[in-house]
Amino acid sequence: MKVKIKKLHSNAVIPKYAKPGDAGMDLTAVSVDFSNWNYLTYHTGLAIEIPEGYVGLLFPRSSIYKTGQQLSNSVGVIDSGYRGEIMMKFTRDVESEEIAYKPGDRIGQIMILPYPQVEFQEVEEIEKTDRGEGGFGSTGI
Repeated sequence: MKVKIKKLHSNAVIPKYAKPGDAGMDLTAVSVDFSNWNYLTYHTGLAIEIPEGYVGLLFPRSSIYKTGQQLSNSVGVIDSGYRGEIMMKFTRDVESEEIAYKPGDRIGQIMILPYPQVEFQEVEEIEKTDRGEGGFGSTGI
């Protein structure tokens, strides 16, 4: 599948898979905005044209646990109509004055996936299952 991508910054890096079989492509920071002490916004300098019927999902890298940062919206969603810059906003540990990722570092991953168009059908009852209404923690630790 080919997806159109535009560099908005001369240092932008086109995402690619690090290893064969990887699901996510690495995103690289071209700059970081830390004007708000509690948040860091990483700019990729890239805009993409996601085809209709697909979505771009942004995830932090697995090494994020070492940084004291968290992706502020857990998973970023890029809809097919969005044409702006890909950015990732992280919350950070206010105890740390360290900026975990610097321009040129890989900051996250993007996956582009198809999704179904869902139409909800309101009903009086839904089918019962063994799990039933068991929610948070109901299947064990």
